[in-house]
Amino acid sequence: MTFLDRPLDRLRGLFRRATPDFDAPLAPDEPIAVIGDVHGRHDLLSRMLERLGREAPEHRIVLVGDYIDRGEDSRAVIEELRERPDLVCLKGNHEAMCLAFLEDPAQHGARWLRNGGLQALASFGVGLGGEGTEAERMTAARDAMVEALGDEGRRWLAERPLQWRSGNLGVVHAAADPAQPLQLQSERTLLWGHPQFERQPRQDGIWIAHGHTIHDEPCAIRGRIAVDTGAYASGRLSAALIAPGELRFLQVTLG
Repeated sequence: MTFLDRPLDRLRGLFRRATPDFDAPLAPDEPIAVIGDVHGRHDLLSRMLERLGREAPEHRIVLVGDYIDRGEDSRAVIEELRERPDLVCLKGNHEAMCLAFLEDPAQHGARWLRNGGLQALASFGVGLGGEGTEAERMTAARDAMVEALGDEGRRWLAERPLQWRSGNLGVVHAAADPAQPLQLQSERTLLWGHPQFERQPRQDGIWIAHGHTIHDEPCAIRGRIAVDTGAYASGRLSAALIAPGELRFLQVTLG
């Protein structure tokens, strides 16, 4: 009997064995609370931090990035997070786009503004009005943003780490290549995603908590813990409370 002659149920069994599922126990070194993408929703962030302080004070708080853009209060979010050195704040792709705009507004400004940068600029009191070419107006906006953000604010954005690890839990912004160890992940993958991330489970026993991809509800599927519930549009900011062998989700709204 050739491979193609085998009964369908036996072929399915072969494919299942070729791509084993993820069954590693969840074992961080300490209790962790992972907060999803905030996107300028300072109201929801404040409520989440207050609730975690009340209900899970022993949990270390890790945020997955994307603090700015789309929502209306990017400046307030950044200022609050900068005042909380006890929080672990990762870099998201929106922080990366903002930093690229600050470095080269003519080349990178349009992309950032299309993805919520206008709201971030407005929260810092910066507009795109005035005369001149588009490149000149972008440069003027960049200069105003640099002044409003300040050296310390710009340095804080630039110095955000790309990943964080505790036991067999890795926290990233967007994704991790399931075929590569965490220490070998590219910046692009961590910030923007990877085509195999949701298709292929990891084989090294590492759980990945992440944001970036919006879900209706936070969820855990095959070693992936997704916490982005589109706070800027849905009005719901979510967090995963993770401890050895334990996982539950917490959500705040303004209702």
